[in-house]
Amino acid sequence: MNTAAELANERTVVIVRELAAPRALVWKAWTDPAHMARWFGPRMFTIPECRLDVRVGGALWIVMRGPDGNDYPMKGVFREVIENERLVFTNIAVDTQGRHLLEGETTVIFENHGAGTQLIVRAFAKGVAPHAPQMLAGMQEGWSQTLDKLGEALDA
Repeated sequence: MNTAAELANERTVVIVRELAAPRALVWKAWTDPAHMARWFGPRMFTIPECRLDVRVGGALWIVMRGPDGNDYPMKGVFREVIENERLVFTNIAVDTQGRHLLEGETTVIFENHGAGTQLIVRAFAKGVAPHAPQMLAGMQEGWSQTLDKLGEALDA
């Protein structure tokens, strides 16, 4: 049984978005590094590095640069890749020395919705560093802003 402290150090976010873009384009936005670098991360964050090897067992490496000028790297491995339907990957936030801060998994489901796409994102993270609770506290807002940026990038 999880203690209250353990539960406070875990977070799951589920967000459903309806996007005007066709499913193949939304898929490309998630699987092409050049596309992903344009929208991934919360508002005011940029992506100076984005490497994706989109296949089961393939690695991902994303560096988000915050408005404070600091870099926030994330690494992971693709666990499930079903083209235009489903992506599952581990997400591990690391510090600049490679130490794990958060460990989790993200599932992205792509479904037809009229002429557009319904996107379902389920992100789980567990803190493994002392300051993880502060990072987890911003997870809902961070994902919400990220998906807002995705919608804007697809509309452009």
